Amino acid sequence: MTWRDDQRKNILDIGSSNPDEILNKIRQYFKGGPSGIIVIIVILLLLWLGASTVYTIGVDEVGMIQRFGKYIRTTSPGLHFKLPSGIERLTKVKVKYIYTEEFGFRTLRAGIQTEYAPSRRYKDEYLMLTGDLNSAIVPWIVQFRIGDPYKYLFKVRNVQKTLRDLSEAAMRQVVGDRSINEVINKRKEIADEAKLTLQKALNDAETGITLVGVELKKTNVPKEVQPSFNEVNQAIQEKEKLIYQAKEEYNKAIPRAKGEAEKTIKEAEGYALDRVNRAKGDANRFTAIYNEYRVAKDVTKRRLYLEAMNEVIPKLGNKYIVDIEQKGLLPLLNLDRRGGDNE
Repeated sequence: MTWRDDQRKNILDIGSSNPDEILNKIRQYFKGGPSGIIVIIVILLLLWLGASTVYTIGVDEVGMIQRFGKYIRTTSPGLHFKLPSGIERLTKVKVKYIYTEEFGFRTLRAGIQTEYAPSRRYKDEYLMLTGDLNSAIVPWIVQFRIGDPYKYLFKVRNVQKTLRDLSEAAMRQVVGDRSINEVINKRKEIADEAKLTLQKALNDAETGITLVGVELKKTNVPKEVQPSFNEVNQAIQEKEKLIYQAKEEYNKAIPRAKGEAEKTIKEAEGYALDRVNRAKGDANRFTAIYNEYRVAKDVTKRRLYLEAMNEVIPKLGNKYIVDIEQKGLLPLLNLDRRGGDNE
């Protein structure tokens, strides 16, 4: 085996060698010939061309190509070619990855026991003024993805800062229209409204960002005003309790009164109907008797007299019928009897 064959074997056996060793072996192989340097340069040039012209785009990203700084095209996932570096420049943008921005707090380490940075550092972010002039602690997160890579890269100088500024403005606007109780108890509603407001602002600014969600963390009042806030809540709860009790009594008394009123009205209507029907019956009976009287006056008079006597006489008690010519009435009376029979 010649010296050159031995060097060629050393060059091919580079599985565990580092780049410096490989370069030294190549130099030794071409040492002694004027064309060695040229061959090395050609190989390095080919390697550089291959590394700078061939590139791969992942499934969750796109490639943005610039030629001398000007945007040229967007490439989809897969293997692609471009002009060498210095002519065309590649920027990979993840369009399916969901990014998160935190406001009012920072996560140091996520896990089962998540660690957060001290919140007092971000007081300027989470401290807000509500619509009823109360101070509130409002931490929140914004989740987004890159919907338009062109706008994201070329329309705004600092997209992250723009996003944070617009997020604070949108959240303060929404919180400023709500009371402190709404800020504490209606976080989902506030987050949804803030998302709509922020997305509109991002679209107007041409950031290329598409919001995935806005989530409010636990909202509260500052510790300095917590005792006063608790007293106010207690008073409000007491007020609501009294109002509830009053409504309960109202709901008991009013239906009962309405029921009694309807009962009285129905009774009055029934009494009126009865009196009217009786009056009509009496009038009809009188009319019938009068018609009979017109036909037979003597008979009708005698019948009416007898009917009256038949109704009145039984109510008189003991009765004594005496002949007009009777003169000795006293001997006929049995004075020992306390209650006599009719004679």
